[in-house]
Amino acid sequence: MAKNLRDIKKRITATQKTGHITKAMQMVSASKKTRAEENAKAYVPYMEKVQDVVASIAAAAPDVTHPMLVARPVKKTGYIVIGSDRGLAGPYNANVIREMSRAIQERHKSNDEYVILSIGRVPTEYFKRYGMNVVDSVVGLPDQPSFAQIKQIARKAVGMFADGTYDELYMYYNHYVSVISQVVTEKKVLPITDLAPATEGLHATYEFEPSAEAILEVLLPQYAESLIYGALLDAKASEHAARMTAMKTATDNANELIRTLTLEYNRARQASITQEITEIVSGAEAIK
Repeated sequence: MAKNLRDIKKRITATQKTGHITKAMQMVSASKKTRAEENAKAYVPYMEKVQDVVASIAAAAPDVTHPMLVARPVKKTGYIVIGSDRGLAGPYNANVIREMSRAIQERHKSNDEYVILSIGRVPTEYFKRYGMNVVDSVVGLPDQPSFAQIKQIARKAVGMFADGTYDELYMYYNHYVSVISQVVTEKKVLPITDLAPATEGLHATYEFEPSAEAILEVLLPQYAESLIYGALLDAKASEHAARMTAMKTATDNANELIRTLTLEYNRARQASITQEITEIVSGAEAIK
């Protein structure tokens, strides 16, 4: 009985330590989530302004064409997947990996029909492990990434479309809705076939210098890269929210287990005391 009590006590102590760790991780993730959410929201006006400018130029000069604005026969597809470098974030990585894997299986019959550009260690290792066509990856990004840290892969993704390596580009990431809700989102980055002003109401009239075509040549790649960076900021907010929720759940489970073990410990201790009293009384009766 004493051994059993010691085992229960050890489990209670170990669970308490685990609960302290998960509680600390929850608080850290909550702080990171707040900052990541602010970064994502602060970037939205820039994305909307760039979209407004591009849409206005395209509307004002309908005769001007650009390869990034024209759909072409699809022979090969590019995919950007945004995940995380670490786990302990609930289904955050699993959901986006599963959704993109399903899309690839439905659309393609072989690895020659698509390429993957991966952001995050977890999706990168997953797709490489299963022999899928990962052509570039970025790992080790900080919790609050800057554009410079993903500039290379973003420009490579846009450049591969421009040089004809693939004919369309999709992006998969977790869109931040709330602390308890992150939605896997598929977004078509290229070609830009549904370009419209991001904001309603009056829009500025532009005079083009040197020409609308020259401006689009510079602005369209920047717009596509801004979509990728905006999705990364959104995904980071989702990652921290998912990890915060997962750690809260783990802390709650640890507290519940401690309550159960404490009740079990008290019952075992009471049974041990009752047995000792019974033995003492029986010994006293035997002496008489």
